[in-house]
Amino acid sequence: MGNEVQKGLLKANGMEYLYRYAGLDNDGPLVILLHGFPESSYIWEPLLAKLAAKGYKAIAPNQRGYSDGARPEGIENYDAGTLCDDVIGFAEAVGCDGKFYLVGHDWGCAVGWAVCNNYPDRVQAYVAMSTPYTPAFRWAMMNDPDQQAKSFYIRDFQTPVEPENKMAADDYAWLREYWEGFDDATIEDYLTIYSQPEARTATVNWYRAMFAVAPTFEYGDITTPTLYIWGNQDIALGRTGAEMTEKFMKGYYEFVELDAGHWLMQFNEPQVSQMIMDHIEKFPMA
Repeated sequence: MGNEVQKGLLKANGMEYLYRYAGLDNDGPLVILLHGFPESSYIWEPLLAKLAAKGYKAIAPNQRGYSDGARPEGIENYDAGTLCDDVIGFAEAVGCDGKFYLVGHDWGCAVGWAVCNNYPDRVQAYVAMSTPYTPAFRWAMMNDPDQQAKSFYIRDFQTPVEPENKMAADDYAWLREYWEGFDDATIEDYLTIYSQPEARTATVNWYRAMFAVAPTFEYGDITTPTLYIWGNQDIALGRTGAEMTEKFMKGYYEFVELDAGHWLMQFNEPQVSQMIMDHIEKFPMA
């Protein structure tokens, strides 16, 4: 397979996920990369190659709802517990039934927090990008005016049909505004997903499930060695939740504030990728 980035289908959790991968023939441990909204695993291509060159196995799936073969109908299929369990399925699908490294951005970061909470024995070290730990984020959404203003779209996403129509209107103008400054190849990849009505519904269902699906687990303190990278110009995620995250960290924890926005892999990739690899290397597998 080599260390070049390739695409394939990953069979896990009874479904098929498009995924990008590199270094699966390497002898090193597994690194799983989780993308956010409205993105895809494409954001991880530079990091996949760098991890493989260092001897790691690295995979980045298009997560549930983003892959044609993993798009069940119904809001109940997109709750945090289900998304978390998917990650364990990804690991086992490539032959890893032990520990792995985990990196997540945006919604992928929220899923990563759930994995560290629910499966602390499976994650050797975690890199969280942009999104605060879920209890801190929820507190900020309820109490912090800045976060409430930044989260307006989450409230809008609770309505049926209208958010999907808004995304598609005027040649995806709403999405293109969020993707401003992205290169053409990135936008083209994202539109292979967002041009599909079913995909728009499925990805918005992640947000609907936040309120419509009863929690299947409780969040507690995090003991996984964690690096949290946050941009102080983030359009969606404010300072209150970012700084409150430390309250729940009971193991090694490092918080890095960048003079950056939300799209860390698009606009800050060399710096962020180096920080991710440095953190992973601090916690080698036994």
